[in-house]
Amino acid sequence: MSAKKAPDISDAVLAATLELRDAVNRCRFPAPVAYVYNPLDYAWPLHEQYVRRWGATERRVLLLGMNPGPWGMAQTGVPFGEVAAVRDILGLTGEVTRPVREHPKRMVEGLACARSEVSGRRLWGFFSHQCGGSGGFHLEHFVLNYCPLVFMEESARNLTPDKLPAGISAPLFAACDHWLRQIVDLYHPEWVVGVGGFARKKLDGLFAGTEAAGRTAPRRATLLHPSPASPAANRGWEAAALAQLREQGVWR
Repeated sequence: MSAKKAPDISDAVLAATLELRDAVNRCRFPAPVAYVYNPLDYAWPLHEQYVRRWGATERRVLLLGMNPGPWGMAQTGVPFGEVAAVRDILGLTGEVTRPVREHPKRMVEGLACARSEVSGRRLWGFFSHQCGGSGGFHLEHFVLNYCPLVFMEESARNLTPDKLPAGISAPLFAACDHWLRQIVDLYHPEWVVGVGGFARKKLDGLFAGTEAAGRTAPRRATLLHPSPASPAANRGWEAAALAQLREQGVWR
């Protein structure tokens, strides 16, 4: 007798994500923000393909990053979406259009982009190696970003969501929190893992109250962010990541 096929939740995940896309597009970001990219607009076909191919059923572990990097998801629509990883590890293809307003130093070229995002290369390379390829990884895991937007100053300097003034970020974070609750309800993960301190803080803020009220919430863990801006990540991110996942009980 064959095993029962898991229900496909991709339509519901994508519907929630489209709701998020529209909600964050209504937010306004004054200075120091000069440019805002939303890859859920111009790279939607690749994002949809990512969800339908690799995130269509419930997952034991959800990994949550902060927001797109300029050479990762900003180019491909895929979280930590370093071009080579999206093409060669995830096996995704497709056209990407352009933001309505682009900084000349941060042009969107989609899968033709020749720049490599170190964070995405480290993350996807590590999980592919440890889990026997993308298929093995996605049997139990799925990767998402908390915020879908890229922020840049006039100089093209990347501006992460944690650096936004509170008055600017509040409506954005409210929309992202609402989406994340929906996503967790759909995937029913045992674990939610914050990739970096910002993502872990958001997970704690959302689910500590759930636990205090006596309701079931996913277990939470932290993964060192693979960014080259982190000295700890540059001292051997893969070994540190493996140790963290084992020590916290996410992997056994």
